Amino acid sequence: VYATHGLGPVCQVLDIHRGDKMNYLVAMDTKPVNIPEYLIEKRGMNRDSAYQVANGQHTMTIIRTEKGKTIQIQHDVASPRPYSRMYQVSGTKGFANKYPVEGYALEGEALQNGTVANHEDLNTHSFVSEKVKKELMDKYKHRILQELEAKAKEVGGHGGMDFIMDYRLVYCLRNGLPLDMDVYDLAEWCCLADLGHISIENNSAPVAVPDFTRGNWNKIQGYRHAFAD
Repeated sequence: VYATHGLGPVCQVLDIHRGDKMNYLVAMDTKPVNIPEYLIEKRGMNRDSAYQVANGQHTMTIIRTEKGKTIQIQHDVASPRPYSRMYQVSGTKGFANKYPVEGYALEGEALQNGTVANHEDLNTHSFVSEKVKKELMDKYKHRILQELEAKAKEVGGHGGMDFIMDYRLVYCLRNGLPLDMDVYDLAEWCCLADLGHISIENNSAPVAVPDFTRGNWNKIQGYRHAFAD
């Protein structure tokens, strides 16, 4: 499974390599249908060969970390379904959802008094109101977005994401700072394709995730962006 787009941001949220690490995964997939049928119809491939495609219709991977967190990845580029990255973060005090509906559900005690107008009415059974969401977004807006959001939207590129990532790469290199994503992140995020394949080929057996940091995953506590000032 091509995991980097969905996995990378979640690993940063969960402090992977900055206080936690992925221990093992299990993966499974459904049989391929749409891709083989496309190859038959559009490419003229014979049916037996087309159905030898190794890429499942829908692939699911579950990862467990050293600190007891779990990551679930679903990958499907063949089925007729609306676009969705399905980013969701679920914790002990709240929930955040990116697609298809952006929203937050928070316990009242998770926020300090005065953070939002009606924090006493917050609960985890429904999303906060649009008004409360805006207050939270304004209050906790990241420094990078404060500085670059307007320019990123002007330049474009996946809604401005490409500009911000390129900007941060150049900024960190010019200032001699640690990169937002390093070679250890790259190795681990990319190896999941092969590890998932091994799991699927062995009846969804657990497969250990290599520690590319050689024991240094707990050296830095908490993911953070580096700045020159």
